[in-house]
Amino acid sequence: MTDTSPHAAREAAPQRFERTALFTLARDLLVHAGLEAHIAAVVADLLIQTDEIGVTTHGLSMIPYYLPELANGNMTTHGTHDVVADHKVTMVWDGNGLPGHWVMTQALATCMERAADLGMAAMAIRRSHHIGCLSTLTRIAALKGFVCYIATSDPSGEWVAPFGGTEPLLTPNPWAVGYPATDHPVLIDTCASITTVSKVREHINTGRPFANDWMLDAQGRATTDPNVVNTTPKGTILPAGGMDHGHKGYAMGLMVEMLTQALAAHGRVEKPTRWGANVFLQIMDPQAFGGLEAFTSQVDHLNAACRANTPVDAARPVRVPGDRAAMARRQSARLGVVVPDEVLTRVQACADAAGLTMPTPLPSPG
Repeated sequence: MTDTSPHAAREAAPQRFERTALFTLARDLLVHAGLEAHIAAVVADLLIQTDEIGVTTHGLSMIPYYLPELANGNMTTHGTHDVVADHKVTMVWDGNGLPGHWVMTQALATCMERAADLGMAAMAIRRSHHIGCLSTLTRIAALKGFVCYIATSDPSGEWVAPFGGTEPLLTPNPWAVGYPATDHPVLIDTCASITTVSKVREHINTGRPFANDWMLDAQGRATTDPNVVNTTPKGTILPAGGMDHGHKGYAMGLMVEMLTQALAAHGRVEKPTRWGANVFLQIMDPQAFGGLEAFTSQVDHLNAACRANTPVDAARPVRVPGDRAAMARRQSARLGVVVPDEVLTRVQACADAAGLTMPTPLPSPG
């Protein structure tokens, strides 16, 4: 018998919203919590851009996590970064706890300007707040013809045990590369752990276990249960490669912490306690190497060869990183931006508390 309940309908057709309405809600929630309006607008826009490419764990979903940070002073509401060191090609900034989306837009603009002049530029950033979805940020530079690498860690966070251990020590330590191609940017976005903290929270919030053993309980047993991170003693997220090849993810995590903390001269040594982000950003201008035209020719050729590769399943052809994001953006523009029910529930509570009205979903397509 077919389930025709409203819940089943939502499962089949997720709710979609008009972009401007979601942006306005996100901005107004941040402003209501004390964030300066021009900074709130940047954060809100990048969050909605993230939802538009289908990364719903790092879009509007982050607002309920940011609002308490603004309320308790852990996210700075105004001001700007400090320049700790400037050697033209390399720089160190202190983000002063400002919203990471805001800090990163300034950092990208600075590094792209330097790279256009010098061929490349790199920056280590300490004490920013959470910077969100890395693909959303690398895409900004890739659309302007640059190669962009971003890695980030949180020196206050302990979610991932080193391979062979059971005690949380590292953060998931994501890293991403974005670079131009003729059709759309290639967006490689991954992390040193099997999954992210946001995805763990999503599974806890929805009561769903993971499909595979992505977690490690405090006794060192692999499990699908995301709730092990809330036990005493605390369980952890497995490094990329899991119980079999987790040494690879562990090594990757150490690399990210070196780039983001050691180069920034600030990290676990200082024992920070508030949620934040250290960042390593590098921008390269293909024009300063073999030229953008030759670069794009090589990228396009390899992309085409990958997509033409005989698939394991004919119904699921080989994709290039960024293909799914480009398709999601097209669908978002045509049909509206998807917001999962779990996110809507939490954002609705925030809107109610702030006295703001939730936008009305768009009619279901078809």
